[in-house]
This record gives sequence, structure tokens and C-alpha cells, in this order.
Amino acid sequence: MISAYTGTQVREAEQPLLATGLGAVLMQRASHGLATAVVRELRARGQRLYGARVAVLAGKGNNGGDGLFAASFLAARGMRTTAVLTADSAHPEALAAFERAGGRVHWLTEATLNQLTAETASADVVIDAVLGTGAKGGLRGTAAALVDALSGGRLPLVVACDVPSGVDADTGEVHAPVLPAALTVTFGAAKAGLLADPGADHAGRVEVIPIGIEGHLPWPALHRLEATDLARLLPQPRRRSHKYSRGVLGVVAGSVTYPGAAVLACRGALAAGVGMVRYLGPPEVAQLVRQSCPEVVCATGSVADTHVQAWLVGSGMGPEDHDQLQRARDAVDSGLPTVADAGALPGLPLILAPQVVLTPHAGELASLLQRLDADHSLSLRSAVEANTLGAVRHAAGLTEATVLLKGATTLVASPFQDFYSQADGTPWLASAGSGDVLAGIIGALLAQLGSDVGRFRDAGIDPDERWAAIAALAASLHGRAGAAASAGGPLTAGRVADSLPEVWGKVSMLS
Repeated sequence: MISAYTGTQVREAEQPLLATGLGAVLMQRASHGLATAVVRELRARGQRLYGARVAVLAGKGNNGGDGLFAASFLAARGMRTTAVLTADSAHPEALAAFERAGGRVHWLTEATLNQLTAETASADVVIDAVLGTGAKGGLRGTAAALVDALSGGRLPLVVACDVPSGVDADTGEVHAPVLPAALTVTFGAAKAGLLADPGADHAGRVEVIPIGIEGHLPWPALHRLEATDLARLLPQPRRRSHKYSRGVLGVVAGSVTYPGAAVLACRGALAAGVGMVRYLGPPEVAQLVRQSCPEVVCATGSVADTHVQAWLVGSGMGPEDHDQLQRARDAVDSGLPTVADAGALPGLPLILAPQVVLTPHAGELASLLQRLDADHSLSLRSAVEANTLGAVRHAAGLTEATVLLKGATTLVASPFQDFYSQADGTPWLASAGSGDVLAGIIGALLAQLGSDVGRFRDAGIDPDERWAAIAALAASLHGRAGAAASAGGPLTAGRVADSLPEVWGKVSMLS
């Protein structure tokens, strides 16, 4: 499991070592790790090291010092190094080391802007070391003009030092302009802002360099499940399991207008290993579900008369579907684990419970927050997309439910303030019906794992936080299934469900 921390947490973890005079040691570890990562990345791209051109954009603080020390190590490997100093001063020891290594130094001014933009753009590698984790706001003045000009053309390999300048390490908010990195080399621990959109858009691949502060870190701000975590958490039938012991999921989804949503939700649930699916809904939709998924038991009855371990409600429902909306409310009121998607979201009570998993996209979350929050600070889709981590945290706190925000990076927040970030998918998953399949996967896992407290305790997860972990597990499976179904090309939601059992099998072999 990847653990990520805010920049504030990491800086506080450094303090005991800084107090004992180890600041220079930490900087040397960080800069050496940065230089090694640059070498490794160049080799992976087939780039010759000797004579390669390196430009480091260095601010005046410790981030700039890390970049300058790293460039001095690269100069010792025979690379041609140039430092573009973006402020009126630079880290003195790092600058002296850089000059001793033979690096060329240029001060960025309005007079030198065009020349240094051209020189930087022609480098093989650009190290972004202007702003670090403690910076507030983004680049200004000539530094902003330089990055803005570079971003408008063909970029060389960009490696960010700790965080891309302008990305908030705590929240992932972006203060433009930001130089998009192919690789971010971050120190001590992954930063939460690198694993949340929109910061993740600019971070590229994230590599963590240990520097010796790890034993001083607190509880993580964010988790990311990896394949081995999935293998530990995935349910497996026992020799004497039967369909009821493997979990029964009730599905209230679909409408005359959107009947396919019910089919896709049921297909996602069946592919995710649930023992039985019971569908409640309009006869026309039930008939389509029977034809597409003959395994599903269909009825037109009530929630109270349907015996299940968990519910899925809302996919493909609209405000005119009064009977379905009442079933959705009844499912939530039952106290059973429930995933509430799409059309159910506007009709649910404002205060819920942790075992209710809400699955909005950014627009739906903005609408939900408008209902909940009087100041409406996140009531626009653009505001949610600009601060996804803050928005999902706020929604979980206000609703007391578990909230999964769908997107390129899927974020999950529990009302107890545990967070997960998963980015296992492909952009091709942005297609109609994909969210219905995800809802089915979440529902199936709620039915199978909701009562298995010991499994989460054994995996080091607080049982009270298992609802968020289940949602993150489902998001990871969904993303991996989408990537497998796509193989780099277009896909349909049905193919995501079809590819899930094979992905499940491969992941399970890691346990």
C-alpha cells in the first residue's frame, strides 16, 4: 500500500533531524536520489548520458538547493549542465557545488528571458526545482513567464524536484502556469497532492526517495492500494460455500428511459463474484435484465421483502421514477451496506451513514454540495475539479457517508477522514455505462466483504474504515479491467465487465 502525506506532515517529520544538524545530510540524500532517477530515466529512453544537456530551474530555497546539488552530480557524469536561477539568490552551498562541477549559471531576468527559454527548451532534461512543498501559490514574474513559454512548445524530458512548481503538495490544487513533468522525484514520502487531481495531471510518474525521515511520519493523509493489497482483500469462495454465503446483492436501477444501466450494473456485480443478484424494478427493465443476465432473479416487489446482504441503487434512474426512488430510499434506510449512484443521489437524506457509498462524478458532487453547504464554495463542477481532495473530504464530512468521486484519479473519503486514491484505469473508461459497471462491482464487494471485519484487521485496515477500503478496491479492479479490455484502444462498458474475472484471477495469484 502506498502511503501519501501532506507537505506539512513531511516537513514536520524532518524537524527532529534538522534540530540535530542533519539538514545537509537530508539534502544530499534527496539530491543524489534525484540525480540517480534522472540517469535511470534517460537510460530507459535510450538517451546517451555523456554530453546530455541538463537545465535546472532553481529557486532560492531548499528545493532549488536539491536541484543544484543533483545537477552537480550529473555534471560529474559528463553531462552539460546549466542552471537558470529564477530568484535574486540561490542556495549558497548548492550553487558553489554546481559551479565547482563546471555548471554554467544564468540569472533569469526580463532581459534574458527569451534566450533562456530557448536554451532550456533545447535541453535533453529540465529539472523543475523552483518551488517546494512549503510554497503558497504558484510561480510569479519571469519564472511564470519562462514556464508559460516552455509549456507552449515541444517539451524535453521534465523531472520535477519533490513537486511540480505550482502544485499544492497538500491538496493537489494547481496554480498555473505549471511545467508538466514526466517524472516527479519526491523525498521522504509520496505527497498527497501528487495523487489527487488536478495535481496528478502534472506529476507524471511519481518516484519516492527515502531520506531517513520515514520513522517520524504520522498517520498518512492518503492511501493507494496496490496489486498485493487487492490480493489480500479479494474474497475467495471456500470449498463448502454456496450462493447465499457468498453474498446476495439487491439492485434497484434502470428505468424505461435508461434500461441498459440496470443490465450493466448487474453484469458488473456478477463479474465481481457475488453469489446472487436480485433485481427490483419496472417489468420492461426486468425483462431486459433477464434476457441479458439470466442468472439474475427479477421481481417488482419491495425492499422490505427482499433478502440481501447489500444494495445497489440509482444507476439509470431519473426524478420521474417515483417507485424506484422510493425503493432506493428504503434500501438506504434498511441499514445494510448500500452503494448509491447517479439518479439516487438527489433523493437521499442529507445525513447518511458510513456503510452508504455515494459514487458521484464531479458535476453530481457539486450538486450534492450545493444541497448540503450554505456557502456553496464547491457548488460548481469546475470548483470540484480544481480541488477534488477538498471536495470529497467535505462531502464525506457533511453526509457522514463514504464518498467515491469518479474521475481520472478516483478518490474515496470516509466520514472518519481516511482517504484512498486509485488511478489504475485508462482514459478510454470515459464512456457511457462505465460507472454502472463500477457501481455493480462496489455492490458485489459490499455484499461479500461488508461483514468480514477480520479480513480488514488482518490487512492493517481499521474495520470502521472498511467501507472506504471496499470502494477503493472496487475502483482499482474497475480500472484494471478497463485497461485490460482496452489494450490501448476504445472499449465499451460491457467489455469492462467481461474482462473483470480474468483480472481478478491474475491479482488473486499474488496472495
